[in-house]
Amino acid sequence: MAHDHMVHQHRDVQGGAERAAVFGVSDGIVSNVALILGVAAAAESSNSVVIAGLSGLLAGAASMAAGEYVSMKAQAELVERELNRERESLAKNPRAETRELATIYEQRGVAPDAARDMATAVMADPDVALEVHAREELGINPAEIGNPVGAALSSFAAFAIGALIPLLPWFVTDGTSAVLYSIMAGLGASAAVGITLATFTERSKIKTAARQVALAAVACAVTYGLGSALGVAL
Repeated sequence: MAHDHMVHQHRDVQGGAERAAVFGVSDGIVSNVALILGVAAAAESSNSVVIAGLSGLLAGAASMAAGEYVSMKAQAELVERELNRERESLAKNPRAETRELATIYEQRGVAPDAARDMATAVMADPDVALEVHAREELGINPAEIGNPVGAALSSFAAFAIGALIPLLPWFVTDGTSAVLYSIMAGLGASAAVGITLATFTERSKIKTAARQVALAAVACAVTYGLGSALGVAL
């Protein structure tokens, strides 16, 4: 029957590229719309809001990029160290590594003889042996260590895009109109992020979008209230 040949496919849930992009945009939206509204409530000049928004965009994007680079670099170095240790062990102790791999297969329900044959076949090719041992023992894929520079650039761009959205109204208007447009832009973009997240996780789009909007709304309300208090105090 046709359905017997259907292949069940999975998304790559370990690479993190989609996750980093979505959360980078989300962080940019929430942090900068909160900053913009806080400054708008305290300052009288729209120029102050634009300067603060651009500063928040650049500072936040740079911080995200630096953090992503350091995280990815440290992870890549740790993985590379473990791979080197495994590579050395495969070269020095091939019999022990073969037994270890056979044991893993046996624990997964493979018959002992078949497990030994499978392990021996894997060990025949050093590159394949390293990849299989890395997956089975360390839970990593040597081919997917990640690119720290690429991750940093992606994080910078994602945060900058998110942070720019609530700032755009201030380039064409000011005052109450700009505040309202910033709020609408921020909440609308947050809803879009929620829908995107729901698409990845296959959860309710309405609930996920509502959660993102609620978080953004709370951030806006708190910072606007603080900004108003500071503006009156000054």
